[in-house]
Amino acid sequence: MEKRSILHMLDPMPNISPFDVNMAMDAGFDVLMPYSNVKLDNVHGLTQDAIFSRSPAGIKRTAIFIGGRDLGLALDMLNACKHAMVPPFEVSVFADPSGAFTTAAALVACVEKELKLKHGKELRECNAVVFGGTGSVGIATGVIAALAGATTTLTDHLMADTALDVAAAYNRRFDCHLGGALAGSEEDKIKLVADADIIFCTAKAGIQVLNAAVLKEAKQLKVAGDVNAVPPVGIEGIKRSHFGEPISHAVNSQGAVGIGALAIGDIKYQLQNALLKLMLETDKPQYLDFRDAYVKAREIL
Repeated sequence: MEKRSILHMLDPMPNISPFDVNMAMDAGFDVLMPYSNVKLDNVHGLTQDAIFSRSPAGIKRTAIFIGGRDLGLALDMLNACKHAMVPPFEVSVFADPSGAFTTAAALVACVEKELKLKHGKELRECNAVVFGGTGSVGIATGVIAALAGATTTLTDHLMADTALDVAAAYNRRFDCHLGGALAGSEEDKIKLVADADIIFCTAKAGIQVLNAAVLKEAKQLKVAGDVNAVPPVGIEGIKRSHFGEPISHAVNSQGAVGIGALAIGDIKYQLQNALLKLMLETDKPQYLDFRDAYVKAREIL
């Protein structure tokens, strides 16, 4: 009889995300085992308990998911899992803290598609600004875009130093070239959008970050993506269902188009489902993070 599939869900927070639980069940896992308040130094022991308790046949039906909210910690936990493996006792591991890796990958891939389709441009030819850039989705978005070659700036709405510190930390981690800036006032935002080819809006739900007056000052905007599905949307003029529709308020940027939260969310859903299923279907253990998510998102699109 085939072993039941088990997904061990490690999370440093008090609760596992219900979103991730639903996604894992829909992907086909038989048993979900949540672990909350997990510290980095717990990961090695938990991983080895998971791998040594099943036969080779059972190992293929076992996987680990890493959640939480801290991107750096999630990546460190994934690395700790990898170092705890003792082949052939080795299972797949997928890190997606707060869904940030799959959301960011979907966002960047959607923007990239419209950038090529509507403007014949590559990410490496563009200046990108990430509003809400010091949150989990914003950081992941910025890193993906920067690694793809875009000149990318993370913004913080309270302090420039916060954005600069986050950019420096992830530049060290991934050898990329993120910048940081303050986006606290309308004047700050106008300066940031003036020369932006791409705008990524990853700020908190229910907050309008860019209004029509700011967008009118965007001189070379080509594509803007907004992940906020809760009214008011993050960028005025982009509807949640938009996928490449013109942005009427970007009057100084001919051909500027927008991508809304539901369009991005559809790709994010397909993406997370595909990566969870991959852990059940693969014969070779996989270690999945935002880089794998971005590759798969481009395939889906």
